[in-house]
Amino acid sequence: MAGLKDKRGFIDKDRLDLSERQAVEYWMKRWGVTRDQITAAHRKVGRMTKDIAAELGKKR
Repeated sequence: MAGLKDKRGFIDKDRLDLSERQAVEYWMKRWGVTRDQITAAHRKVGRMTKDIAAELGKKR
């Protein structure tokens, strides 16, 4: 389920890799949160964007 385009290919919208700067910036803008908030939620619940969104109290 590819959607976002990155220099190296497509970014997976179901999983968030913190090393992918463009993917992190996309979700930061979409959810209106900071990089630190995403990083903390990523550590707590894992890589799935729906779990991170739920942790942040945001709709995916």
